Amino acid sequence: MSDHAPQPVDRQLPTDEARDLISLVRDIAQREIAPKAAEEEDAARFPREVFALLSGAGLLGLPYDSAYGGGDQPYEVYLQVLEELAAARLTVGLGVSVHTLACYALATHGTKEQQAEYLPAMLGGGLLGAYCLSEPSSGSDAASLRTRAVREDGGDWTLTGTKAWITHGGIADFYTVMARTGEEGPRGITAFLVPGDAGGLSAAVPEKKMGMKGSPTAQVHLDGVRVCDDRRIGEEGQGFAIALSALDGGRLGIAACAIGLAQAALDEALGYASGRRQFGRPIADFQGLRFMLADMATQIEAGRALYLTAARLRDAGRPFAKQAAMAKLHCTDTAMRVTTDAVQILGGYGYTADFPAERYMREAKVLQIVEGTNQIQRMVIARHLAGPPQTG
Repeated sequence: MSDHAPQPVDRQLPTDEARDLISLVRDIAQREIAPKAAEEEDAARFPREVFALLSGAGLLGLPYDSAYGGGDQPYEVYLQVLEELAAARLTVGLGVSVHTLACYALATHGTKEQQAEYLPAMLGGGLLGAYCLSEPSSGSDAASLRTRAVREDGGDWTLTGTKAWITHGGIADFYTVMARTGEEGPRGITAFLVPGDAGGLSAAVPEKKMGMKGSPTAQVHLDGVRVCDDRRIGEEGQGFAIALSALDGGRLGIAACAIGLAQAALDEALGYASGRRQFGRPIADFQGLRFMLADMATQIEAGRALYLTAARLRDAGRPFAKQAAMAKLHCTDTAMRVTTDAVQILGGYGYTADFPAERYMREAKVLQIVEGTNQIQRMVIARHLAGPPQTG
């Protein structure tokens, strides 16, 4: 209903190479992802061919070492790539973030031999990963997980248990799995790299969700899955520390995806408000809507600045866990507010599937839940500020 075209985000990019990378991503997003997004989400279709295209373009291993097929890109750049992808279709942006999360344990804690054997295919060989920490009875309390890995006489491991809420569950080529190998609590957990075709590994029927229908989320069952010891990542008992470290980066991925989704909603609302006429003029001329649009844009810019600040700390090797939690909290709450306001600006049309605003709103909700709920983020931030809570 409008000739208004969204303006590309003015990116803060450190090099000409990074600018070329963003141009490539933007082109792929506009040609290959956005035009099919509404139809494929409605049909709950996962775009595996898009991930193959991204892999071929070197976009599935951006923050990792080029010696193993990665892109040697700083998180500052990688996260802006995620934002561009999520603005075109959240299923794709979040999928790349989850894949990057699934590669983290091996890329940072694997031996040189493990990295040389497995990482090239994971980063640039067309494979897709999944990250398995949560379980039906352990979500926010991840340290209470029950999936168990038992070492056999020959040195191999047998994994038994169920993982829940697994993005790419049932379609992933590899799973980074946290399993209990020792005592109760966080010190008894170990990380394993499990092939997607391992005997005894299966996935339940995907969950029926209010949004992100094109991204399969399913329980993953491990029924006596045998894994050789050279697929154990890190030392025994180190898995929970690896998982928490991975989640710090993963939270930044979700933050960037949230800002991409919010930016798409703002662009949609602005385009509609500029073209829709009431009382003889565009509704964008009315102060009430102008203030809504101004608030939406300000929240998005603040969120973008927050996730980029955390990313730069990470790139500099400085502590960033507090800022990652802040970014995840602020950016996902922003996505929920902005997408809700976008529906309001479109009025009745915003409530129909003829416009993408209602889909954006449905998709935004899950971002406040994944990679640690926003209540957990507040607990993390408060712990950094005031220390652990007093007991007794």
